[in-house]
Amino acid sequence: MDKFAFILHPLEVSDIARKYPFTAKLPPRLVEWAATRFIRPKVISSITGIRSRTGVEIEGIFVGCPLTARRMLEEDEAFVLAKIIAAGRVAEEEGAKIVGLGAWTSVVGDAGITVAENLNIAVTTGNSYTAATALEGTRRAAALMGTDLAQARVAVIGATGSIGRVCAQVMAQEAAVLCLLGRRREKLEALAEQLRANGTAEIEVSTDLKRSLPTAEVVIAVSSSADALVEPEDLQVGAVVCDVARPRDVSRRVAEERDDVLVIEGGVVKPPGEVDFHFNFGFPPGLAYACMAETMILTLEKRFENYSLGRELSLQKVREISALAKKHGFELAGFRSFERTLTEEDLARVRENAAKKRRP
Repeated sequence: MDKFAFILHPLEVSDIARKYPFTAKLPPRLVEWAATRFIRPKVISSITGIRSRTGVEIEGIFVGCPLTARRMLEEDEAFVLAKIIAAGRVAEEEGAKIVGLGAWTSVVGDAGITVAENLNIAVTTGNSYTAATALEGTRRAAALMGTDLAQARVAVIGATGSIGRVCAQVMAQEAAVLCLLGRRREKLEALAEQLRANGTAEIEVSTDLKRSLPTAEVVIAVSSSADALVEPEDLQVGAVVCDVARPRDVSRRVAEERDDVLVIEGGVVKPPGEVDFHFNFGFPPGLAYACMAETMILTLEKRFENYSLGRELSLQKVREISALAKKHGFELAGFRSFERTLTEEDLARVRENAAKKRRP
């Protein structure tokens, strides 16, 4: 049976405490430092029960890399890459034929290229399928809220990143107005020029999220920020937000204070079969991140090749992996928001609250 691996890491110190409860009583900075210096990458669980609708079965493992998102930002890049490569070598030793890079391990440095060059197995960030599911989820959520994308203003936060760029390429064909948000105006302007040549939407660029975001009916958030960027006051009534970023771009305050906007987690899917991860990463049983799922899909296809690497994704690969996902029975897992599944009643309540606030 073919085997894959996926590298996880703690996003926050609280994630370390789930594995080592005694650390919850220690200073967070001390816990992060100790984990960085003394915990080696290792297998943290097996993954079983994945069975394609074609009948093919595979197995996998999670490999833990002990750096939090903050440590990945603060440590020397070469040090961080060495830790990720060490986690990849654990995957090799365990017989995996491909390894997926989770969360910030897919962002550091050159987005997986250096990691792939230092391993003897295939590597993917999973970003192609993450982009595909983010777009699908955004379309579904907009439809549920009665928002016509063809008439809407769409904002992409982190538009020049690998996932953001692909989402912007697609939305440039589907939206009325597309606002590209990021930190570096020159990169945004270069992307805007490309999109104006190939898309139909009116293209705007902005580095001022607080000014531009409230004008958008639809937001796709895919930045690589370690801190929340979107606060309750940044969103208009009835806005749809697809938050793909990990750590999240959308503040938890939005869930607490805005009952008139729909915030969904992007990239959550149900793999085929009776998958058991034997590990709690915050999802209900049987659900996975799309980046994990991409690694599974490639394994089911016996496509043991470097796939989604680097800062620029191929739109062709995004469409290809989406088709392969359907072939094997991977499905978008409804809507989730801040660790909870949204019911039909939840969705109806958001629509109703938005409608009430729009009335004169």
